[in-house]
Amino acid sequence: MVSTTVWVATIALIAGLLAFDFFFHVRQAHTPTLKEAAIWSSIYVGIAILFGVGVHFIGGSDMGGEYFAGYITEKALSVDNLFVFLIIITAFKVPAADQQKVLLFGIVFALIARSGMIFVGAALINTFSWMFYIFGLFLILTAGKLLKPENEDEDDTDQANNFIIRAAKKVLHTTDYYDGDKLFTRVDGKRAMTPMLLVMVAIGGTDILFALDSIPAIFGLTQNTYIVFTATAFSLMGLRQLYFLLDGLLDRLVYLSFGLAAILGLIGIKLILHALHENNVPFINEGEPVPVWEITTTLSLSLILGILAVTIIASLVSPKGKALTAVKNARRFVDRYLDLDYETDPRFREITYARLVRSVATLRLLPDKYRDEINNEKELLAKFERAKGIHDEATSNTDNGRYPA
Repeated sequence: MVSTTVWVATIALIAGLLAFDFFFHVRQAHTPTLKEAAIWSSIYVGIAILFGVGVHFIGGSDMGGEYFAGYITEKALSVDNLFVFLIIITAFKVPAADQQKVLLFGIVFALIARSGMIFVGAALINTFSWMFYIFGLFLILTAGKLLKPENEDEDDTDQANNFIIRAAKKVLHTTDYYDGDKLFTRVDGKRAMTPMLLVMVAIGGTDILFALDSIPAIFGLTQNTYIVFTATAFSLMGLRQLYFLLDGLLDRLVYLSFGLAAILGLIGIKLILHALHENNVPFINEGEPVPVWEITTTLSLSLILGILAVTIIASLVSPKGKALTAVKNARRFVDRYLDLDYETDPRFREITYARLVRSVATLRLLPDKYRDEINNEKELLAKFERAKGIHDEATSNTDNGRYPA
């Protein structure tokens, strides 16, 4: 049983980390460098590991194992969140310098949404043991859904433009442009909503949907509410930095959905086996417990680590992954460079152009079987030529002592 003092101290630590992130990194709009993202991402992972080591020594090996199994699972699921965040941010063309605030809002909202579901889930499990069956079946169905092939022709804007966003656009006066990171601005003397608020609504909506998968998954690994909460919270810490660290590489994880499906399926089976072991449902074995083998925490942790390792390695060496990364990066970087409002700092525009050049060079070297699958390749290359012309002109003006605004 975790004392109230420990709960208060833990919540204060998490709130302090979020406040530090906002006041020292996010409040002043800027685009973080790769070095900055790597350093702070490592720091947050280190804090999570140190916390887990503390849990191991204070609470015992079982609690420590449950924490790490939950943390790793939630971290893997949070990377899947980043794909959707990327879609939303790209669809709404959020300026690079303002993306950090959107991401931090997403993390805070996710933490609030999941915390609520954690305590509701704990109450349900304590009251109704048959909820283990529901959670288990739900995770197995979710795993099956992840294995369904995605519609590659589906536009990112359609995925981000959900019902709430469409309703908000109809009811409220919305501008087509950003006013810094303001949620509201004034147009012709009237108050109007900026796209920044719409982005945050979209992020918040997806956070709730992801929580529906996340919370049953971690309850399948431990029913200790404190471990569930801390593993979930620390898995979300550093997610903002990880977004910028993996920028351009997320599409490389082509087999991530298969890995997550295997993990969720494993935890779903573990939940059902546990439900059978604790069974009191009248129509199953006449309401008596069923003597079945249960998956231990140690085995769960080992299998989750193994699945993730195989998934990541297979994705990185996959020719399909390399091809998909080159195509999506080329599209992403060319659109960023051509959008003069996306990044106004000349240094970061140079970085974007360098990434674009590398992506297009890789794209041109792709085998024919992959190049044939590229939609509108001519249009993509035409955009690249436009970007090259803009870059050449900017470089020429810089050599003459003038850099275009």
